[in-house]
Amino acid sequence: MGLFAWLRGDRPQSIPDDLWRRTVAALPFLAALDAAERQRLKELTEAFLNEKEFTAVGDLELNDEICVAIAAQGCLPILNLDLAAYRDWVGIVVYPDEFVVAREIQDENGIVHEYDDALAGEAWPGGPLLVSWRDVQLAGDGYNVVIHEFAHKLDMLNGEADGIPALHSGLTAADWAATLLAAYDDFCARVDADEETRIDPYASDSPAEFFAVLSECFFDLPEIFTAEYPALYALFCRYYRQDPLSRQR
Repeated sequence: MGLFAWLRGDRPQSIPDDLWRRTVAALPFLAALDAAERQRLKELTEAFLNEKEFTAVGDLELNDEICVAIAAQGCLPILNLDLAAYRDWVGIVVYPDEFVVAREIQDENGIVHEYDDALAGEAWPGGPLLVSWRDVQLAGDGYNVVIHEFAHKLDMLNGEADGIPALHSGLTAADWAATLLAAYDDFCARVDADEETRIDPYASDSPAEFFAVLSECFFDLPEIFTAEYPALYALFCRYYRQDPLSRQR
């Protein structure tokens, strides 16, 4: 296959085997999947690529490796769920590096302040998902901008991102909120006490960010996650229908 057929509007049947092997080998949390899981992820990634539209910004040129790397990581969270979880959006915008988004905030006196926010990724409700390719390439050791932003998309499926995603049967919002918020409050207290946490302190920003950061840890550092918050890890296993820790044994 030449320059990514999906970008030209063609719909190929499969990702070339060599490209898929390189993509999986470069990411330990994908390489840890068993053969059946890798095949299922490949098929899910192909279906995802058929539905979504990639756009590059600046001097970045999209190619096979970029699109497959992002799609494969983004589909890992829904490996045992369904592609319909990503149904309410289409676009993925890829920047070469961190990008700047203009923000506004209103203070207690009603004065609006404008500022620029440098980001590695962002998920817009009902809109595109934005990522920095440089940060995508930094995946590892608990940092994964793709999984982070795709987790936000899962969180937004039932409304505003609040750390409580749309839950499937067997999970209740009350149990989820109680378990997640208890862990979140504990983590915030640790960060406020200036503890050096193995989990990114950014998780203390809000319950929505806690869910997204812990989703990164769930797939990449499950041993840290389950050691620090075992009840929440068990709940994530039930939600994602996966147990990444078992793949390390």
